[in-house]
Amino acid sequence: MMAEQAVPVFYLSDSTGISAETMGNALLIQFPDLHFERRLFPFITTVEEARRVVAVLDAAMEGPETPLVFLTAAVDEIRAVLLTTRCPIIDFFGMHMERVEATLGARGMHVAARLHGVGDIHRYNNRMAAIEFAMEHDDGQSLRALDKAEVILLAPSRCGKTPTTMYLALQHGIFVANYPLVDEDFESVDLPRPLRKLRDRCFGILTTPQRLSQVRTERRAVSRYASLEQCTHELRRAEALFRLHKVPTINSSASSVEEMATVILQHIKSQS
Repeated sequence: MMAEQAVPVFYLSDSTGISAETMGNALLIQFPDLHFERRLFPFITTVEEARRVVAVLDAAMEGPETPLVFLTAAVDEIRAVLLTTRCPIIDFFGMHMERVEATLGARGMHVAARLHGVGDIHRYNNRMAAIEFAMEHDDGQSLRALDKAEVILLAPSRCGKTPTTMYLALQHGIFVANYPLVDEDFESVDLPRPLRKLRDRCFGILTTPQRLSQVRTERRAVSRYASLEQCTHELRRAEALFRLHKVPTINSSASSVEEMATVILQHIKSQS
């Protein structure tokens, strides 16, 4: 029986391509039974580069599966060349910009970097500061200026604290620390000492024992740390701790990093 052919998917941008990937993937996730072969073409900054990309796209049209292209090019000259491809193309910038300009009664700048917020220096600098804070306070490495954290993610090891922390910092400029719950923390009914005065900023992450055991086994196979018994014990103790101190929680086994970040952001807003 022949293996199912993957659908070629291309993300094109005259900047980083983050927007094309994010919006394109949000659509593709609705087709879980299909297989996709993804390729990113970022920083297409000249007409010559755009023509070379078009050549690659048109060659892909000769394959067994029709390719799909997601585009977020802001520069008119670049976008015009890329739109000459024979591939089906979803032009996120073009399809919305005209309507936005008509509504505002003004023409946008059509500058590539502004798609990703570099033009907003204050916002950009805040995101960089948030990333530095997140790196310093990852996995309880530092308690310095912990009171500057807008949220503190609390969970047993390998429940998804770090990816969620970095996503909130990078995408939203939120100052996030994360703190691991270890055996000593489960010997008391209190929150870990450094967090007791910051309970209102804590947010717990849980998962299933099976999932936690699987993730830990990849890191440290055949160990007490990765055993289903230990994972079950830690998660039960963590859940009891969160319930006792009224710490809001989310289950990472059924949520993507993006979904978890959105829930946490909504919680932060509700507290302000």
